[in-house]
Amino acid sequence: MEYEVIIGLEVHAQLNTDSKVFSDSPSKFGAAPNSQVSSVCLGLPGSLPVLNEEALTKAIMAGLAFGSNITLHTKFDRKNYFYPDLPKGYQISQFDRPICEGGKIYFTVKGEEKPRFVNLTRIHIEEDAGKLIHSADPKIPQSYVDLNRAGTPLIEIVSEPDMRSSDEAYYYLLALKSVLRYIRVSDCNMEEGSLRCDANVSIRPKGSDKFGTRVEIKNLNSFKAVKAAIDYEVEWQRDMYTQGKTFPQQTKLWDSASNVTLTMRTKEMSHDYRYFPDPDLPPVILTKETVEDIRKSLPELPDARRDRFVEKLGLPKYDAEVLTAEREIADYYESALKVSGDAKKTSNWVKDEVLGIVNKESITISEFKVSPERIGGLVKLIADGKISGKIGKTVFEEMLGTDKDPETIVIEKNLIVVRDDKEIERIVDEAIAANEDAVQKYKSGKDRALGAIVGYVMKVSKGKADPNLVNQMLLDKLGPLPPKG
Repeated sequence: MEYEVIIGLEVHAQLNTDSKVFSDSPSKFGAAPNSQVSSVCLGLPGSLPVLNEEALTKAIMAGLAFGSNITLHTKFDRKNYFYPDLPKGYQISQFDRPICEGGKIYFTVKGEEKPRFVNLTRIHIEEDAGKLIHSADPKIPQSYVDLNRAGTPLIEIVSEPDMRSSDEAYYYLLALKSVLRYIRVSDCNMEEGSLRCDANVSIRPKGSDKFGTRVEIKNLNSFKAVKAAIDYEVEWQRDMYTQGKTFPQQTKLWDSASNVTLTMRTKEMSHDYRYFPDPDLPPVILTKETVEDIRKSLPELPDARRDRFVEKLGLPKYDAEVLTAEREIADYYESALKVSGDAKKTSNWVKDEVLGIVNKESITISEFKVSPERIGGLVKLIADGKISGKIGKTVFEEMLGTDKDPETIVIEKNLIVVRDDKEIERIVDEAIAANEDAVQKYKSGKDRALGAIVGYVMKVSKGKADPNLVNQMLLDKLGPLPPKG
């Protein structure tokens, strides 16, 4: 029997506020255990939560970026469950009135031209729980509790079950992460736990409109893990149905060492959490004017920026996709372009030379040594014909180890393109005499042979001869390429 895969994702993104969502405790990653806690984080009697306005604003920004409807009259609820890293015995979350409802996330699967989209159910605000650290020594059956993360502001982005493959889930997550980073509400660092994903997976016979039994895979901390866990779970469910077996709705964990999903517990339903409005937090009432002010603060989003790069700047779609993958990269490119004035040449230098080093050294573009203005100046020298592309790479290497601007380097090293017609003609004549075989091939109709002669000229001139002038002189001396046949 053929089966259809049904996937919905619940993504928890940590908001990058300075303090926690309901207290003034700092929320910096990597601090000493239990050093960033307050009476609210510890759930001490008499402590009262106060909503962090910045967390609310950033949640609304996320909803607006994804096209969600903003709930003007919202509230917070208590989600009751007991776990060692949750001192209060409940989590403050949102149940029936989430801050954002609806919306869409658009993405393109690799190898396809037409974008797809997944509908969102909701985005709501909640606080994070703490963290348990289990002893690595099996002889010491102890666990330790670090409450630094308790109370950190989260938004949970819940999708409709619209995805039909692990590939769709993967590219959906890439698009989601890109938007959140563009609007700077979260750093989305999965290694630090600021972006986590739960995958709800089921299968059903093709053509059926009924959902199969759903399995939730919790706390997937990499996009690779999401894809692998979904693929494994789909095969496991297919095997179960093929054998005529059934299984209960349940929660599983992903074992990355064994590449299997493992049952954790049977799945809770919403009534199991005994939601009720938090009596310590008043309702939040927003005005349309407040929401519109937040909307106006949003930057240009990645899809719109990519389309502008293609339509207004004339870049190939691939270039535009690379340059707009991260907001900082797009900003770097546009700053360089303001100086260079040449969109395509600047694109080539940023995506090939700059990003080549950024990726090789595993750094961010903000950590890259050469400013966009200096890169723009280098590209302008090339675009204006003052230096060749080959010399440009020599100048670039020098720029990596110095703060000098490219013009200074070119002057100090005497790298300006030679336009002395007599000197270039002398080298061209020498190149023709030294490359008789290439000359004969060219005269027999092989246009690539001209490249060997040009290469000789550039080598002798140490890359300083004007390439356009060299090509013109060669054509004048050798004549146009004979027609083939």
